[in-house]
Amino acid sequence: MKALHIHAGPKALQHLRERGLSPGDVGVVPGAAGGPKGLILGPLDRFLFGSWLPRADREVHLVGASIGAWRMASACLQAPVPAFERLERDYIAQHYELPPGQRRPTPRQVSETFGQSLQAFYGGRIGEVLTHPRWRLHIVTSRGRHVLGREGRWRTPLGYAGAFLTNAVRRPAMGAWLERVVFSSPGAALPFGTRDYPTRQLALNDDNFMPALQASCSIPFVLQAVHDIPGAPRGAYWDGGITDYHLHLPYDPALGLVLYPHFQRQVVPGWLDKSLKWRHRATPFLDHTVVLAPNPAWVATLPNGKLPDRTDFTRYGQDLPARMKVWQAAVSAAQQLADEWAEWLERPNPTQVQPL
Repeated sequence: MKALHIHAGPKALQHLRERGLSPGDVGVVPGAAGGPKGLILGPLDRFLFGSWLPRADREVHLVGASIGAWRMASACLQAPVPAFERLERDYIAQHYELPPGQRRPTPRQVSETFGQSLQAFYGGRIGEVLTHPRWRLHIVTSRGRHVLGREGRWRTPLGYAGAFLTNAVRRPAMGAWLERVVFSSPGAALPFGTRDYPTRQLALNDDNFMPALQASCSIPFVLQAVHDIPGAPRGAYWDGGITDYHLHLPYDPALGLVLYPHFQRQVVPGWLDKSLKWRHRATPFLDHTVVLAPNPAWVATLPNGKLPDRTDFTRYGQDLPARMKVWQAAVSAAQQLADEWAEWLERPNPTQVQPL
């Protein structure tokens, strides 16, 4: 069974049919939010950033939210393959000891542990990320406004209820509650337009890199918000997936193709759009995008018949070895995704590419 499905927007599809794909064609690589689902993209990441993309001498913009931001920042380290391997190990092995009677870790406990992990991962190496000669990193966060400007026991659920209702009516209107704040490599222009949603761009530096990355991964009610990031407007910053779950963005066609390793075919705009199926369709924003996604039939062969996801923390509870075994099995199986993509690049077959 084929593990990999290749989907392409109309402009990208025409390009693949006429010329195949070379590293020099790619100007943007997005990394979606999605928690443990992103683990299966590890083999693809190691292939793309370890050997394939470096063959071309051009600037590439890496746009990430949540675990996607962690992946894209890891790509900017001088030795990306060991970095991706460590990310995989660290994520699979994460564990939170629970006091008697407590069913899940507190947001404070998760945030403190995750912050320590980021410090151990990137401590002393931020310069590698920010000065990469070719990769330009863009970390997406969601900054709360008005009632969501500070995290609080009542403010946060009230604010997100308002954001949900507003978003259901019209996605840009959610900007009254949350704005997109992108922290970018110094001097890097955004690789996408910003008329779709209220957006602010700030430069990454040694002081704000860690809090920006932690904020991008801070799922509401699971982790604490990161407040008052140095050099950024005051406020509470949460997971970048809230505003941009799968980075369904108006990418600049002048940059070339967007190569998108993803864990599903659909590119969902925002976290609050997950239940709004009419927003899961492709739009002209994705005309130049190539999505590499797992075949749903292949996913059904994985442990539990699905990708790793956050429900597994509850499913396995304190049985860390059981969860690690299942997640590692899925990640090992995902090597087939990278192998099939490498084979397609060597012998491009347009009939294997499906419209996005």
